[in-house]
Amino acid sequence: MSILEAENISYNYPDGTKALRNISIKIEKGKMISLLGPNGAGKSTLFLHFNGIIKPSKGKIKINNEELKYDKKSLLSARQKVGLVFQNPDDQLFAPTVFEDVSFGPMNMKLDDEEIKERVNESLEKVGMIDYAKKAPHHLSGGQKKRVAIAGILAMKPEIMVFDEPTSGLDPKGASDIMKLLYDLNKEGITIIISTHDVDLVPIYSDTIHIINKGQIIKTGSCEEVFKDIDTIRNMNLRLPRITHLFEILHKKDQKSYSTDKYPLTIGEARSILKTID
Repeated sequence: MSILEAENISYNYPDGTKALRNISIKIEKGKMISLLGPNGAGKSTLFLHFNGIIKPSKGKIKINNEELKYDKKSLLSARQKVGLVFQNPDDQLFAPTVFEDVSFGPMNMKLDDEEIKERVNESLEKVGMIDYAKKAPHHLSGGQKKRVAIAGILAMKPEIMVFDEPTSGLDPKGASDIMKLLYDLNKEGITIIISTHDVDLVPIYSDTIHIINKGQIIKTGSCEEVFKDIDTIRNMNLRLPRITHLFEILHKKDQKSYSTDKYPLTIGEARSILKTID
């Protein structure tokens, strides 16, 4: 069942730059979706359409099969259903304390004080930031800021969460922790959409991949289907997961020892393949 759909979306910036070119994409309910593409491909611009921050030059967005309208009431409803977490959390955090920042969305929903408090505490607990409720956001680390930004969206109880480069600027452990958090949120029923350059994490978490370049969707499929198309991956200035690239090299160097054309996408898949090699 499609929960979010972009239908023939095109968008031109005021200077005439064509950012999106007739993009159509369907997001299935409950899935975890990755959008891959080089810098300037249109990933962030597309994401800004999903909850009406940007209005398309042509085409339409549908949320739960209802076309998005751009009046104030409709946009408020859309942003409660579709939450967007920016690449840089400093673009999203502005209040004097973490608690006040996370409470901003629920307050705009006109909830009573008790409900707001309950939602904020629940969201901060979920992202592991409850002990920082009284802290100033600008005193937090990059990873902590990302968690607070996520909590701010969670407090509105969205059906869909959209993350623009969620692991950007984080060390490997911080990136892994954030992706584990998104995985857990997805298992709780939230549809997750991310853009990322971290192709090593994508096969672990993603159900479907969309490759975007120059404002167009170039390829869509499962992780296996997309990464099998090595030429397209490299033509888009992307790369294979490192374990996949390693097996590609092994195959080219010694086809007798490793003759299969199936390259693993994760460490687990690599172990299974190596057990079959004498």
